[in-house]
Amino acid sequence: MGKIGKSAKDILRNKVLLFMVLPGTLWFLFFSYLPMVGTVIAFKEYRFSRDGFWASIINSKWVGWDNFKFLFSTNDAYLITRNTLLYNIAFIILGLILSVLMAVVLSEIANKKLAKFYQTGMFLPYFLSWVVVGYFAFSFLSSERGLLNAMFGSNISWYSESKYWPFIIIFVFLWKAVGYNSVVYLAAIMGIDKSLYEAAMIDGASKLQQIRSITLPMLKPIIIIMTLLAIGKIFYADFGLFYQVPRDSGTLYSVTNVIDTYVYRGLKTTGEIGMSTAAGLYQSVVGFVLVLTSNYIVRKFDKDSALF
Repeated sequence: MGKIGKSAKDILRNKVLLFMVLPGTLWFLFFSYLPMVGTVIAFKEYRFSRDGFWASIINSKWVGWDNFKFLFSTNDAYLITRNTLLYNIAFIILGLILSVLMAVVLSEIANKKLAKFYQTGMFLPYFLSWVVVGYFAFSFLSSERGLLNAMFGSNISWYSESKYWPFIIIFVFLWKAVGYNSVVYLAAIMGIDKSLYEAAMIDGASKLQQIRSITLPMLKPIIIIMTLLAIGKIFYADFGLFYQVPRDSGTLYSVTNVIDTYVYRGLKTTGEIGMSTAAGLYQSVVGFVLVLTSNYIVRKFDKDSALF
């Protein structure tokens, strides 16, 4: 009873703080943890019946690992895995470099009102849906009325030439995401003790030396955390980016088809919900293993920078 009483007192003492986190806790409970029960569909031949969702799961036939063969038994398995991995590696590396660079540049702007204006302008693309971004891209890339063809006097059929799209996909992703990620690093920079910079200035350090010796080392923990979280999603692809921006052009599948779009097209064609569930479970398990492995490696070198 002593431990129970102490726990009850701690809850009462922190009731205001606990009440503040209650909405987020309920959100994760209902939308992240309870749906995990549905992963059993990955091992069943799911057929919906009038008895309801849960009854349909219980009554569906067990098929073991058959649903996972959908991802690995076709000729596209290597292609979609390669595209998903390579794009995400490019997103992680280039996104990290540009986000940190942008945050450092914004932090060095003396006019804070101007810095806020630039920050807002770079943050805005993050709020645009991929449907809107897809139409923006089409206004530039249309073979008939596209701005790029008009500017350079060319007649390139952008939605039929796959060789350009790895660069287009990476550029569009960075344009949309870098501004948001830079805010995280900018907040970390704002929290650095200003006396460190003052001491460096007294010692005659230039701005570049201050960034290299103070800013970047202080950003290392948050850089590692953000990178570890990104590694956990390395087998996920942004469906809107790879489906809406290329406008689902079949001639571009060799460079735009990823696991998420492949599963969507398979679900639309076959209607097999178990296959899509198996793909999601596969992505989650692999991402979980990668986070644990990466975190273990980080702990070996710097325990304070690890996630846990």
